[in-house]
Amino acid sequence: MLQNQNKTPLFDALKEYHGKQVIPFDVPGHKHGKGIPEFAEFVGNKVLEIDVNSMKPLDNISNPISVIKEAEELMAGAYCSDHAFFLVNGTSSGVQSMIMSVCKPGDKIIMPRNAHKSAINGLILSGAIPIYIQPETCDQLGIAMGISLESVEMAIAKNSDAKAVFLINPTYYGATSNIKEIVKLAHKHGMAVLVDEAHGAHFSFHKELPSEAMELGADMAAVSLHKTGGSLTQSSALLLNEGFIDKNTVKTILNLTQTTSASYLLMSSLDIARKMLATQGEEVLSRVLKITRHAREEINKINGFYAFGKELIGQPGVFDFDETKLGINVTELGITGFEAYDILRDEYNIQVELGDVLNILAIVSVGDSEDSIRALIEALKDMSLKYKGSKINYAKIALENPQIIVSPRDAFYARKKLVKLEEAEGEISGESIMAYPPGIPIVTPGERISKEIINYVNFLKNQHSMLTDTEDPYVENVKVLGIR
Repeated sequence: MLQNQNKTPLFDALKEYHGKQVIPFDVPGHKHGKGIPEFAEFVGNKVLEIDVNSMKPLDNISNPISVIKEAEELMAGAYCSDHAFFLVNGTSSGVQSMIMSVCKPGDKIIMPRNAHKSAINGLILSGAIPIYIQPETCDQLGIAMGISLESVEMAIAKNSDAKAVFLINPTYYGATSNIKEIVKLAHKHGMAVLVDEAHGAHFSFHKELPSEAMELGADMAAVSLHKTGGSLTQSSALLLNEGFIDKNTVKTILNLTQTTSASYLLMSSLDIARKMLATQGEEVLSRVLKITRHAREEINKINGFYAFGKELIGQPGVFDFDETKLGINVTELGITGFEAYDILRDEYNIQVELGDVLNILAIVSVGDSEDSIRALIEALKDMSLKYKGSKINYAKIALENPQIIVSPRDAFYARKKLVKLEEAEGEISGESIMAYPPGIPIVTPGERISKEIINYVNFLKNQHSMLTDTEDPYVENVKVLGIR
């Protein structure tokens, strides 16, 4: 069915509601901002006047039948999928719902170990058993890439009873796997393909970007429009193609965990972002690619920095590459990526997405400009003069998959004890430990804690990295199972 992607049914309904100046005796309690005047003065009255609750004219996310339903249908059409569901708890809720829609307790799911924490939490919620694939790694950059078709073939051969294959498109740094061929292989063996597309929401809208998973035949994908598509933080979409997974099953799963008080600010921003991408995406993303390519060219002239890009295509785990991910290796500068991250923020007022041991990552998207890119380039030039020193001989980063002893769900619910991190070698972790961003666990519940993991966590602590998900916020102690 031909759609008019210029339409914004939910946003229009919200504007119509606002124009009527309804007297509210429902929630939220701030009553169009009057109850929190200090906040209203800062953000603007109109923002709070459209922060409203579900009502007949505005539909309901739990069972959409009017304007939300129409907005979701437009979203599905924009992404070449059969169905779309709005998400107001980020792509994390979409990833968890994908896994729960396919796997029941004890079912196997094939997935790369460099998955986001939301996938691990999806395993805990569903009771699924992970069959981890070792992602390909790049020793020069010290990062995990995509997975090979061959590794998926081997995993399927050994686990023909798996229910699904879970993929990432792209990785945080922009690498994609051969999604099309992996989908063919999985479907041949009766397995659904679920894709975490948190960082690929823009792929569908420019021919020079990697392909979007739904176009390549995936069964479900969760996309973070708030990351690269322009919608408000926490707003995402879950996409579904008919066949392996029933639409009503997905709706039921979503309603298990999704709020009944979905934010209309978030949902209407999805409506507007979808319209912009569908009607102006080629033009907007052409500009984004132009400024990103210019940035790479200029940064690679600066001593101490290497802005990596499409030259990685063809290396293990890199089928294609998203140029809007501006990854910059800082090894030659003589500092860590963690340090470069802090320097850019504290000395140059520039916030990049993340730093790791060897790199920083700047995400360039629909809201960036030549001015913002110029500021980054000039800051890096100045850093090159101030910090250029001897190349650091970094210890090799442990990127191998940890040993799984107990399933994530069983480990999560098992009795645990608290031990000092330094004494945890050989123990089975009862919690996840990760740096955020990127939110990829170093160790998850049920995995063996090795000496390398302890050393790496201590290194992250010394680098003042943000560590999350542990009961002890300072990670001096860790929760472990009472067995070895």
